Amino acid sequence: MANQDDVANKQKAIQNRQDQHDASMQKGDKGSGGGGQDAAAQTGVRQPSGDFPAQHLAKPGLEAQMELKPKFMAEGYKGSGKLAGQVAIVTGGDSGIGRAVAILFAREGADVAILYLNEHEDAAETQRCIEAEGQKCVTVAGDVKDMAFCQQAVDQIVAKFGRLDVLVNNAAFQEHAESLLDLDEARFDETMRTNIYGYFHMAKACLPYMKRGAAIVNTGSVTGLKGSKKLLDYSTTKGAIHAFTMSLAANLLDKGIRVNCVAPGPVWTPLNPADQSPEDITKFGQQTTFGRPAQPEELSPAYVYLASSVCSGYVTGVVLPITGSVGE
Repeated sequence: MANQDDVANKQKAIQNRQDQHDASMQKGDKGSGGGGQDAAAQTGVRQPSGDFPAQHLAKPGLEAQMELKPKFMAEGYKGSGKLAGQVAIVTGGDSGIGRAVAILFAREGADVAILYLNEHEDAAETQRCIEAEGQKCVTVAGDVKDMAFCQQAVDQIVAKFGRLDVLVNNAAFQEHAESLLDLDEARFDETMRTNIYGYFHMAKACLPYMKRGAAIVNTGSVTGLKGSKKLLDYSTTKGAIHAFTMSLAANLLDKGIRVNCVAPGPVWTPLNPADQSPEDITKFGQQTTFGRPAQPEELSPAYVYLASSVCSGYVTGVVLPITGSVGE
């Protein structure tokens, strides 16, 4: 119902109010300079580490505008037909984790539909990458807070491809707050309705088309496992997503449909420079045991595992933490 550009402008307004509040609270505080030594762990393909660019993106955040582009191609990952002939929908599939997942799904033989808000440039690049893998792709712009949009989009995708096998719920809104008093009801609603209502809407729209062997994979978060001091509303939604995953898994098991969740730690995507200040983003992910954030390509194989009944046919209701920290 709402125009997606209006939704993006609403999210920018939330961001601008928080940025102004942050600036008034800092009163000239200076961050310690960048550089420093790089003690980040590298356990496979070498990934970016050390201080990240001091950049702040306007919401919803374009990957095309990031100074340091996320790594999403997973060049070392070889497909083996785990999703051959299947059709997948990925929300928030234009960039970040969603883009990386969509590309690996295509490499495994699936045609992919990506839903996104209004990041048309990013969506076009993701579509190009999927088609370069030899698979079909459609892109649909709209707001997952709107049940009517979700239903129309799913109907359109199934009409085009003739089936639906995998749903990845991944679209999210995030904006930090120093205090509970900074959160008004409209802002809380934007986070809640995007992050958990959107998952509910998409699952409900997709379910009538899904047959035995289908899978739903939700994106949760370490913040839903441990909480987060400055992400009160976002953490709340991620905890809800974890509970929604386990509950829906139990509900759909007799239909032969599995439901699981990936709970990432910090991942280098547009979501984060569109939230944190330029000063804070330089140290992004350095608090993990790895000493660095993940790149999207380090998360996407987990989604393949959970989407493919060949790999995880005996796995449902699981929240899989990929946090970069020991014991989390």
